[in-house]
Amino acid sequence: MSYDRTVRLDTDFDATVTAVRRALADQGFGVLTEIGVKATLKEKLGADVEDYVILGACNPTLAHRALETDRSIGLLLPCNVVVRRDGDRTTVQALDPNTMVTLTGLPALEPVADEATARLDAALASLT
Repeated sequence: MSYDRTVRLDTDFDATVTAVRRALADQGFGVLTEIGVKATLKEKLGADVEDYVILGACNPTLAHRALETDRSIGLLLPCNVVVRRDGDRTTVQALDPNTMVTLTGLPALEPVADEATARLDAALASLT
């Protein structure tokens, strides 16, 4: 089962993070959290990894609709978007919103997942 939606870009890492934030905002998502994986692993473990950031994106309207359907869906929120260096390219990955339908087995979440998917796909497409 695929659980991601991915684009690979020939762009600078920092510029891509900025572009991803803008693309998400254009689709109604705010970034609630940002985890600098590279810096955290270096600080905590002394490990050197590629540039890697996790953005916790949330569209309040969609989150509200999902929570009205299933209060436990908060376990799958916000929608994580990863920006990472992959060789000489930058990869952007978003968790496929249909994962919440698959994991919960709740058909009532399908309209929310479909709209979230359309918005995330539009954000990713705008990066290319």
